[in-house]
Amino acid sequence: MATPLDLSHHLSTEARQRKHNPMKAIWKLTRRKPNMVSLANGDPHYSLYPIRRIEYEMASVAEDDPVATWRRDGPHAPSHKLVSSAHEPCALPIQTGMQYSHGAGLPDAQRVVTEITNFYHSPPDHICTLNLGNSDGITKCFRLLGEPGDHFIADEFSFSSMTNAPLSQGIKWVGVKMDDGGMIPEELERVLATWDPARGRRPHVLYLVPCGQNPTGSTLSLARRQQIYALAQRFDLMIIEDDPYYFLQYDAPACATTAPSTPFARSLLSLDTDGRVLRIDSFSKVFAPGMRLGWTTSSPLFHDALVAYTDSSTMHPHGFGQMLITELLAPHGWQLAGLDRWVRSLRAEYHRRRAFFLDLFAREVAPTALARAEPPEAGMFVWIRVEIERHPRFRADRRMQSRDPKGPRTNVAELMAELFERCLDGGLVIMPASIFALSADPKFDDMEDPVEDRVNYLRATFAGTEEAMEQGLTILGQVLREFFAEEQR
Repeated sequence: MATPLDLSHHLSTEARQRKHNPMKAIWKLTRRKPNMVSLANGDPHYSLYPIRRIEYEMASVAEDDPVATWRRDGPHAPSHKLVSSAHEPCALPIQTGMQYSHGAGLPDAQRVVTEITNFYHSPPDHICTLNLGNSDGITKCFRLLGEPGDHFIADEFSFSSMTNAPLSQGIKWVGVKMDDGGMIPEELERVLATWDPARGRRPHVLYLVPCGQNPTGSTLSLARRQQIYALAQRFDLMIIEDDPYYFLQYDAPACATTAPSTPFARSLLSLDTDGRVLRIDSFSKVFAPGMRLGWTTSSPLFHDALVAYTDSSTMHPHGFGQMLITELLAPHGWQLAGLDRWVRSLRAEYHRRRAFFLDLFAREVAPTALARAEPPEAGMFVWIRVEIERHPRFRADRRMQSRDPKGPRTNVAELMAELFERCLDGGLVIMPASIFALSADPKFDDMEDPVEDRVNYLRATFAGTEEAMEQGLTILGQVLREFFAEEQR
């Protein structure tokens, strides 16, 4: 087994100064031996919980294609019932599941997510820490690693809810150029190798969504993952691997479906021999987003820091979700094999939805020759490129007009803002690329090709209803025709 490097220098001042919650340290001692008598914690007695029994009616995974059966048959679909109870036999009784717990989560639930992680990723020396979903896990990692004045690295188009999160810590972002295959390793290397110390210390944190990246839908190849990990070793980067779409990886569009036997891509976690990857997983995309339960997988050092932070902030995740996953993977539940059958069936359903979206796009939008889209290999989003250069009011001489050598070369941003408003007027809400773009620093960054000149994209989802896809793409096609038919002002 590989021995992780000492990466404690990456911990923020806040993380290093944070002390473990002494009450939680004593709570762990109650498990030193069986039948310990505790007068320590202020837990309300379970006999006073107004909950005796919780029944979960889950989809049956006995079918060959359980997701299709569940969707098609609706209330008549076969189901699998599970129970959490204070009195009946179950894997995690209510009197345990609803008590105060430890920052890593209830041991039974922690074992469940560890089993899932080992099955799909086989990390060499890592520990799982439960959290309240991806956002909670990621923002805690930002706090563990970031100092005011730091720069973090991410894709030049990144999910704005996450990139907004550390700004109040005084952290800035450096966007790395992408292509259809995601972050370009050579561009990452250029950013790190040419870093100007006058800007501050060189970035030591890289935030990535490797599968079905939000918003672009791009997926990193294994070769790129290996290149990026090698660069992380060379330049001493920590990697936050945010992978909510991991289970939604698809075969090529020409295939009728995604075969159950199609392997999942290797994660960065599976490549991590140094302990420099903090991987965030979630049940949001495979069960339901309101479940708000996920987990962070990291080396023991960062696990310990996450637990210390959790025990003095949000505390452990809710007992309802932890009881559910424990019952679900118990011998009387789906078990791990059933979960694997569900996620492989789920991606086949999203493969079908992707095909439906792309067929509609080919019918309603592509004939305009004003926009095009590449099929995503994973995730829930299609990144639509608007051929904004064809608009009669497109200008590529902005710098000459403004005499600003580092400003935008074009008026792409203004035209796309107009197009977004036209979509709203037409009854369509769609995400403009501008809200995801990480702006460069003109004082230090190469401004030959600024991201503001490349925001001619729209993000659309195929996760919704077929009716919404059909209506939305019909509106988009019509709005594009009208917008590009304008006379030059």
